[in-house]
Amino acid sequence: MRFLTDRKRARGLGAAHSGVEHHWSMIVSSVALLVLVPLFVFTFGPVLGAPYEEVVAHYARPFPALVAALTLVVGFLHFKNGVRVLIEDYVGGLWREVLIVAMTCLSWAAIAVGLFALARLTL
Repeated sequence: MRFLTDRKRARGLGAAHSGVEHHWSMIVSSVALLVLVPLFVFTFGPVLGAPYEEVVAHYARPFPALVAALTLVVGFLHFKNGVRVLIEDYVGGLWREVLIVAMTCLSWAAIAVGLFALARLTL
């Protein structure tokens, strides 16, 4: 017989052993986006509607290119984790697994395409 209180049984990572880790990853990515999105707006704003050559010259500098890359990666990873929670909460059966795999692949593909386009623009 174990003498554990309800609180001691509930401490830890939860039933799936990953809830706390997932929650903290969403918190960290939210805070990162809180900083990155305004930086992206202020670095992207001056070249919005500018000629192609000016945009290439602007993104050839490391700071705007790095801000754009970080915003792209962190934003899509945050999207992936959020959609995964949504699917786990509202979809059941085989469709759950299919949709999680599809959204994960879609997110990583969007990151890859975005970074490739940014690399082509900066190099």
